[in-house]
Amino acid sequence: MSINLRNLIPVLEAEWIGLHTAIFVDHVSIDSRSLQNGSQTLFFALSGVNNDAHLYISELIDKGVQSFVVQYVPDNCKGRANFLIVKDTLKALQEFAAYYRNLFDFPVIGLTGSNGKTIVKEWLNFLLSPDFNVIRSPKSYNSQVGVPLSVIAINEKHNLGIFEAGISTVNEMINLEKIIKPTIGVLTNIGSAHDEGFLNLEQKINEKLQLFKDSALVVYQKNEIVDLCLAAFVKENQLKEQVLFSWSFTDKTATVFILKKESKNDKTQIEYQYKNEFFNLEIPFQDSASIENAISCLLVLLYFKYDFATIQNRMQMLYPVQMRLEVKNGINNCSIIDDSYSSDFQSLKIALDFLESQKKNASKTVILSDIFQSGFSNEELYSKVAQLIADNKINRVIGIGNTISSFSDKFSNAVVFASTADFIANFESLNFANETILIKGARSFQFEEIVTLLEEKTHETILEINLNSISHNLNFFKSKLAGNVKMMVMVKAFGYGNGGLEIAKLLEHHKVDYLGVAFADEGISLKSGGIKLPIMVLNPESTSFPSIIQYQLEPEIYSIKGLNAFLKIAREKNLKDFPVHIKLDTGMHRLGFEENTIDELIATLKGNSTIRIQSILSHLATSDDKDHFEFVRSQIRLFEKLSSKLMTELGVNPIRHILNTSGISNFPDAQFNMVRLGIGLYGVSNDAAEQKFLENVGTLKSIISQVRTIPSGDSVGYGRRFMATKETKIATIPIGYADGISRLWGNEVGYVIVKNQKAAIVGSVCMDMLMIDVSEIDCKEGDSVIIFGENPTVTEIANALKTIPYEILTSISQRVKRVFFR
Repeated sequence: MSINLRNLIPVLEAEWIGLHTAIFVDHVSIDSRSLQNGSQTLFFALSGVNNDAHLYISELIDKGVQSFVVQYVPDNCKGRANFLIVKDTLKALQEFAAYYRNLFDFPVIGLTGSNGKTIVKEWLNFLLSPDFNVIRSPKSYNSQVGVPLSVIAINEKHNLGIFEAGISTVNEMINLEKIIKPTIGVLTNIGSAHDEGFLNLEQKINEKLQLFKDSALVVYQKNEIVDLCLAAFVKENQLKEQVLFSWSFTDKTATVFILKKESKNDKTQIEYQYKNEFFNLEIPFQDSASIENAISCLLVLLYFKYDFATIQNRMQMLYPVQMRLEVKNGINNCSIIDDSYSSDFQSLKIALDFLESQKKNASKTVILSDIFQSGFSNEELYSKVAQLIADNKINRVIGIGNTISSFSDKFSNAVVFASTADFIANFESLNFANETILIKGARSFQFEEIVTLLEEKTHETILEINLNSISHNLNFFKSKLAGNVKMMVMVKAFGYGNGGLEIAKLLEHHKVDYLGVAFADEGISLKSGGIKLPIMVLNPESTSFPSIIQYQLEPEIYSIKGLNAFLKIAREKNLKDFPVHIKLDTGMHRLGFEENTIDELIATLKGNSTIRIQSILSHLATSDDKDHFEFVRSQIRLFEKLSSKLMTELGVNPIRHILNTSGISNFPDAQFNMVRLGIGLYGVSNDAAEQKFLENVGTLKSIISQVRTIPSGDSVGYGRRFMATKETKIATIPIGYADGISRLWGNEVGYVIVKNQKAAIVGSVCMDMLMIDVSEIDCKEGDSVIIFGENPTVTEIANALKTIPYEILTSISQRVKRVFFR
């Protein structure tokens, strides 16, 4: 990409305010945090409910960015850069992408549907890449922002595009169609995702079909509703009947009719009819979703007129698609980012941004295979890769593959190996320690072997943390706030059991205003891990005050005794304006200054320059209980009264905050200057209506260690609390009460999920194991087991055990490995 900025004025209908008569841009960005922003970056300052990128323009100018698309020019930026001023920067981004797409003329496959888009895209890339230079959406970049960013990555060497488009409500697809302009359309499975955005299924299908408005071909699975919608769509758009390329298990009028599918040995044999001929096809999957996705790919290959032998050869090599970047603990205090199934230039840029946002250690390493399908010559490609590596301040590069090895001189800090086997043979000499390591390689290099070598060895029970869901939940609650209200997020108790440092890094990436922890050691751990956000310590002990000062934490002060103790140390250290947070007791009666102590508090603070009141806060006792909402209102009134008195008497104007998660939802008029988000970040609400909008964050998984069949009359576990009344198949799972599973969840009260089916927990939960009844489930040793997540939810478990979700989450032992993914 090399575009004259002035040429975009009519495209975006923009007003120009600039420094230079001609400036060229070769990179588009919407993320002010990316280290890839530079002098030839065109930055689109997106503005939404949760953030306004205009606030970071001055800082970007200082870093060398010269060109911006904005809705207004901030006062401190005038005369310092080139600006294209538009009404809506998101619309401008989409218009720019549509303009850029029209510069290229080659086949483009557009995919939409509820499920399977990303998998079909990745499989089509694998199946077609031997014959085409493919550009495709990275990961799941299918949104109103993701689609334009995907299309903008096209270059002159590409000759086939594969882009997915996702929508959540009406009138969104028309924007994406103008950007993708698919010549071939693929409609994947239509399911229940985003149902709330549409009146009914027909409206949902009709909206998705808008992507294919000018497509020469539409691939889809026949069924009555889709056929009716397509017939109307074809008529409305005056398309020819032959553009419809269908398949079916039941309708013989389909273009491809599936006569039979038979699963055996983890594979499926498919017999199908096409143009009055019969063919057999083998794919390496048994589940219905994979079979449907594979058939969609088959139809695209048939349309491209591939011969049967090629189709069979390539489709039997299909593989499970890794759709996420995972963060794992590694050996020798390393942190690993696992992206070991993908190697292309665009996804490398995304992975490097993720590395920066999740780095645990200052030292950064990238293990990189040969890169395929870039569209550039090798000389140009590895020059660009080397520049990316330099921009992202990577400390060392380990290149694996003959091609990257031959261009090692372009990197200032590279060690290269011809193959993964050579790397493994030299593993010990590489001395991995105290590094954040991005592992990124094409599937053929089998980098999963490298991940296994570097990964910290723990037992096979893991808690998977979905960082995307945390971002979603954070933005959901941000959307409830007035524009000037700050957000403190609680990451105490090891991030409610989910992992404190990694979540804190994500929150810092999202530019929240404050983090909250319970004790000083939690804050010290975050600061030691590189967190720069201000951190409030809610329950500081006086013995921790020196450490709090040393690590620049901010203590909550809740008593005269504690205030005097802190002032004594602060004076000894000659502190000035050290930030503290004053806690008022408005009815919780746990910690805080009560009304009768306010005068003494004011007298102690008056004229004091050693500390500064950063905020005044209180804690609601019943913000989640409608029966006690009047008590909450009385707390809010008292907080207003006492905090106002403090502010008036002391002549200060600190941040004020009283709302917790349920308070944010139930008492919007009491947001003051800041709110404190806790359990809601982790996808839990006591409001069933609100719960629908939150996403599950943590999924606790294990495996089946052993399966046995016991006869009627035999018992299971300590105390013989389960007695088999018939022949029963029992599976043992390596997780127990030492991992955080309550013993009350045993003895057929609770269950786990195996192969999408409930399996009752039988007998007592042991320290390190529990046993389940799998008599009706076709399972084997090594199969995955879901302890909690989408089903059962932590709320369901908490209700059954007569406790709260907080206890379930925070009980998960730290010996359970946390795996973070995006």
